[in-house]
Amino acid sequence: MSKKLVIAYSGGLDTSYCAVSLSKAGYDVHAVSVNTGGFTKQEIEHIEANAYKMGVSTYKNIDAVATFYNKVVKYLVFGNVLKNNSYPLSVSAERIIQAIEIIEYAKSIGAKYIAHGSTGAGNDQVRFDMIFQTLAPEIEIITPIRDQKLSRQEEIDYLKSNGIEMSWEKAKYSVNKGLWGTSVGGEETLTSGKPLPEHAYPSQLQKEGEQKVVLTFTKGELTAVNGKENTPEKNIQILNDLAAPFAIGRDIHVGDTIVGIKGRVGFEAAAALITIKAHHLLEKHTLTKWQLQHKEYLASFYGMHLHEGQYLDPVMRNIEAFLESSQEQVSGDVTVSLKPYHFTLDGIESAHDLMNAKFGSYGEMNKGWTADDAKGFIKIFGNQNKIYHQVNSES
Repeated sequence: MSKKLVIAYSGGLDTSYCAVSLSKAGYDVHAVSVNTGGFTKQEIEHIEANAYKMGVSTYKNIDAVATFYNKVVKYLVFGNVLKNNSYPLSVSAERIIQAIEIIEYAKSIGAKYIAHGSTGAGNDQVRFDMIFQTLAPEIEIITPIRDQKLSRQEEIDYLKSNGIEMSWEKAKYSVNKGLWGTSVGGEETLTSGKPLPEHAYPSQLQKEGEQKVVLTFTKGELTAVNGKENTPEKNIQILNDLAAPFAIGRDIHVGDTIVGIKGRVGFEAAAALITIKAHHLLEKHTLTKWQLQHKEYLASFYGMHLHEGQYLDPVMRNIEAFLESSQEQVSGDVTVSLKPYHFTLDGIESAHDLMNAKFGSYGEMNKGWTADDAKGFIKIFGNQNKIYHQVNSES
């Protein structure tokens, strides 16, 4: 019987332990990692070299940056999704696409088993297991770290006993970089009272002063930066390169994990925050108040479902259809000023700007109705409140 197994391989201690132990247990291990914007060519080569040291039969790196944008990030922009009004879902959004790509790869090579290195305490175990179970219920999921409840030292000792001599000292800060932002975890984020120190963030302040950037959106998508057109995912990377020297986009997210406990994590997501805020400003000018209102709560549901691994529920396609249809008029330029540690939105130019109406300017003289029209409207508009207070007034 074939014991072909695909492992979601990052190259860290947990997935290295899984690769070695499963190979020793007689599985034909095929390692795969998914690039959603966080890998350089050199890093991929390094991970591949290490994977073969762990005894895997093959290693594959899947470039899914464009897929990540088209299937997830695009809708996070359309919805201006910031979980708890701060976090652009940098890591949780990536995990969904990684899980889908890995299980599809496992199916394509006829694997009977699939493994990941998640523990039993976090969100990723839920996201990976749910995607795997839904798309390939016939493939058995194996999770050595979760099942064996291993300590970090036990994993290191096991690898050393099998001739794997590598530096496994845990970095003081864990950093997960991707297209839509970088998460930063450390001892400070394990409790509630301390900020992350300056040096923990991947981008340090290198520029002073102010730099103007013009972002062009076409039907809600970022299609050009400073007049130069590229694919939206490339423009996000370009914008991040412009903003990173200003150390923009830092914050600490506090949220509810899928398993019911509170979690705290630092992040740096300059391009994500600037794109969302610029896009939202353009929407304020180009959408009606009812479009804006209904988009807000649907986008909140979208972000929550995505965070909790419910990406494959058909309601997500329904919400995506609504979000995409809302972007028909969301085109124009937004001027942003980059400054040390923050940015400001200067204004927009759009052919669909609803401030350019012929009816008049807010707070100034109107051109579309008479004073008597206004009085009649106000009298009828206030009927509901007047009736309520007359019926329920104390007499």
